[in-house]
Amino acid sequence: MSLALLFPGQGSQSLKMGCLLGDAFPVARDVLAEVDEALGQNLSQIMREGPEDLLTLTENAQPALMAVSMAAMRVLKTEFGFDVTQAAYVAGHSLGEYSALCAAGSITLTDAARLLKLRGQAMQRAVPVGVGGMASLIGPKTDLVLAEAAAAAGSEVGTCVVANDNVGGNIVISGDKPAVERAIEKAKELGARAIHLNVSAPFHCPLMQPAADEMANALASATILAPAVPLVANVTASPQTDPEVIRRLLVEQVTGRVRWRESLNWMTGEGGVTRFAEVGSGKVLTGMAKRGAPDAEAVALNTAEDLEAFAKSL
Repeated sequence: MSLALLFPGQGSQSLKMGCLLGDAFPVARDVLAEVDEALGQNLSQIMREGPEDLLTLTENAQPALMAVSMAAMRVLKTEFGFDVTQAAYVAGHSLGEYSALCAAGSITLTDAARLLKLRGQAMQRAVPVGVGGMASLIGPKTDLVLAEAAAAAGSEVGTCVVANDNVGGNIVISGDKPAVERAIEKAKELGARAIHLNVSAPFHCPLMQPAADEMANALASATILAPAVPLVANVTASPQTDPEVIRRLLVEQVTGRVRWRESLNWMTGEGGVTRFAEVGSGKVLTGMAKRGAPDAEAVALNTAEDLEAFAKSL
């Protein structure tokens, strides 16, 4: 059984995430403490106590989600003997790509925390609040052709692109607020439903270029090693192991499309993956895997019980 580890992105955060693991396992507490020290911030307290709107801030949510994923990975390794090389691939949704690389030994925990903090701040700086927007196009008629047509209609009045090609029936568009509104109108004409996303900036679109430039500068001096197992990258939907290619793709990812549907297709097709395990907070990617790769098994590893059962099943 070929395994891929998946790492969640923004939107999977919740208050008290990682706290039960931290309470149960000293090694999980150590990870959260290492992230706090790297950031010079008591992020773990925000995760435990909130307020929720402070945790949801992009600059906090991104490193926090990575910290929870890495706490779970540390527990898997030290308590249950699981090594990342037992997986064939790692993949992460947007910020989760940093978690995936950290899990695979490509980026240190400290660097991942600092890079994600900067990434969140840079994304927020790139576009003033209220100027941009994102919307999820959903429903059985929603496919990439429909989403591209909607984005093209939006582009008549501003920047609008497909940001996340998540899975059939769930595609996200991003751009200038008026352009997104026009795209929503078109999508509804074509038979899709649309939900405005409660985000502070229009991620994964050309408006994020200032943030990409900041990340290029930061990543230029970061140490990136070859991952212990290949990363299936958001931008290419294909496996990558070359550190310099990974460095470039992390920059491109800020403005580029998250090609998650294609990534799932590659992993279950050419990659031979038959089992997905989502490591960290929530079950968003598990749900996508069940819809996008129904012949593969998909499990979410959120709790100590999840981690133990998963390790025993290998």
